[in-house]
Amino acid sequence: MTRQGDTMAQARPTGSGISFITGLFLLALSLGLSGCVGAIAGVGAAAVAAGSTEKGLGTSISDSIIRVKIADAFVQTDVNLFSDVSVKVNNGSILLTGNVESPEDKVEATKLTWQVRGVVEVINEIEVKDTSTLKDVAKDIAAAAQMRAKLIGDQDISSINFSVDVVNGTVFLSGIASSEAEMLAVIDHARELRFAQEVVNYIRVNDDDRQ
Repeated sequence: MTRQGDTMAQARPTGSGISFITGLFLLALSLGLSGCVGAIAGVGAAAVAAGSTEKGLGTSISDSIIRVKIADAFVQTDVNLFSDVSVKVNNGSILLTGNVESPEDKVEATKLTWQVRGVVEVINEIEVKDTSTLKDVAKDIAAAAQMRAKLIGDQDISSINFSVDVVNGTVFLSGIASSEAEMLAVIDHARELRFAQEVVNYIRVNDDDRQ
């Protein structure tokens, strides 16, 4: 069974930029909370530092904008994501680390990150504090590994563009597909997993309407 994943979090505002109020809120949180994401580093500061990095000026500015927009998405959805998750950006590749309360929070962080324009890969290394709701971790791990192998082995799928999370037999798919055909191929692979009971699709077809 496949359902569109729209029930795990409330819909976030759809503005193309970051509101002034949100910007102030992000800055306040970054100063007041330990372990917060390093998402509020100023774009100007990043530009100055870029001269001494291999990435260069343009990439550093772009990465800084991506980082701020991810932080904005976290704040608008759940401020705990902002305080509990660390975000590192390198040429559009995102590394998420930290600790969240539930598996659903981990999935939500992946989904929100993929919604930001410029993101090309999401590596989610977030740890879950409360595992009491997890029924069979071994089966979930096996299903996720099998799914990743299927994506890598399919020459018609760019595996780097997709994230897979499995929680209690439910497979959560996130990422950007180059076409509807590619998206459907990924979903079909998920349905074939031995331990998959349900597939929740967050994949977006690349029409570049992300924020």
